[in-house]
Amino acid sequence: MSRLRTLAAWRPSTLGLRLFVVILSVNVAIAASIFLAVSWSIDRGFLEYLNQAQERRAALLADGLVTRYDTQGDWEWLTRSPERWPRIVRFELGQERQERPSPLGEARDFALRDPQGRFVVRPRPVGEESDWRWLTLYSESTGGGVEEIGALGFRSPQQMMEHMENRFLERQQRNLFVIVISLVVASLLLAGGLSWWLGGRTRALAGATRRLTQGDYHIRLRARGRDELSRLAQDFNRLAETLEASRDARARWVSDTAHELRTPLAVLRGEIEAMQDGVRALDQENLGSLAQEVGHLERLVADLRLLSQSDAGALDIHLAPLDLSESLAGRLADADRWLADSGLSLATNIAPGVMIRGDAQRLRQLWNNLLDNSCAYTTAPGALEVSLRVEAHQAVVVWQDSAPGVPEGELSRLTERLYRVEGSRSRASGGSGLGLSIASALASAHGATLTASASPLGGLRWTLRFALLPSR
Repeated sequence: MSRLRTLAAWRPSTLGLRLFVVILSVNVAIAASIFLAVSWSIDRGFLEYLNQAQERRAALLADGLVTRYDTQGDWEWLTRSPERWPRIVRFELGQERQERPSPLGEARDFALRDPQGRFVVRPRPVGEESDWRWLTLYSESTGGGVEEIGALGFRSPQQMMEHMENRFLERQQRNLFVIVISLVVASLLLAGGLSWWLGGRTRALAGATRRLTQGDYHIRLRARGRDELSRLAQDFNRLAETLEASRDARARWVSDTAHELRTPLAVLRGEIEAMQDGVRALDQENLGSLAQEVGHLERLVADLRLLSQSDAGALDIHLAPLDLSESLAGRLADADRWLADSGLSLATNIAPGVMIRGDAQRLRQLWNNLLDNSCAYTTAPGALEVSLRVEAHQAVVVWQDSAPGVPEGELSRLTERLYRVEGSRSRASGGSGLGLSIASALASAHGATLTASASPLGGLRWTLRFALLPSR
């Protein structure tokens, strides 16, 4: 089994194979194009250079021959002494002092004809006159005119340098071929290494994603380096952590909901069985106790339904221009007796005429949940301070109460569903643990934020930020 896994790990991925083929093909195409372009350039450029060089040498030699003709008056001197031709060629081309003269300046590469077309110096080898190019020689006559004195022939570089050119071009093309092959091999290694590396990374990501879809949220990827794939691996790990936390939260949510429902149901069952057994009388008082438990169940179910609607984005809320100052002040005024019974004193500082888009009924429910939390958890005698101000185009509501407080590490979890703080702010009569979750959901439905922090009074401080209604 381990051997099969090893073979599977070394098997190239489809993406890696495609990347290998693309990189290799592009590099081979580039190398072939370079080879053809350079070969053509060398061939054409080299021949052009030979032609120009031979024409310059022929012009130099022609000038020297015209001067010698003017001195001698004819070509008889050269016809009688043909052995002088190589020395004349080397002298006129400036190669007398060179130990290794240029192969383009040899005497056999030039020929000379007189004005009647007879050869003074014949081409070598004989019989290849058709491959030669001829430059007519002119000299000033005694009458001041110009007369033709002959023609200088020189071999075309294509024929003259045939063997040397072929050797040169073959050598250059061979070197270029070696370079291109080296480039192809390097491209092969680069494409193979890159495709293997990228294929391994993507294969690991694909395998981890497959396991994630199968419910294995413990899978993590190694984030190596600082490239895009490493950041993708980090994002994948965060996604896996989020899904794992969501699954755990969902499991706790179901377990806590079952526990919250089990308690009133157990009470109802116990009281009903007691009435059936005759232990408790079937009278108005005992029926009222049953009605209280049913009411508790109804409130719990209503809270759960509101939260599920909020999660699904289907919360029944109607936003319209609303005076936030009037909504908050009115609810606090109606809560005087509730606060007095809980032993809390109230201090308010509410700026007038603060307008937002809101739902009056849902905002009243939000104030009720915050009031319920303060009254349920603040030790009497205690204090509650509520303020409303405008700050940076926002309506800011600060709701803070007195001791006891909440540990700093627990503040961010207060709006989790069915979450209760273990400590002084937790009571057996503290309710279902959904009030603050509902408050957070209602704030979100209004486009507001609800954050918890420590209060200077010793308890909790809730800060709500609403967007102000744009002024016309």
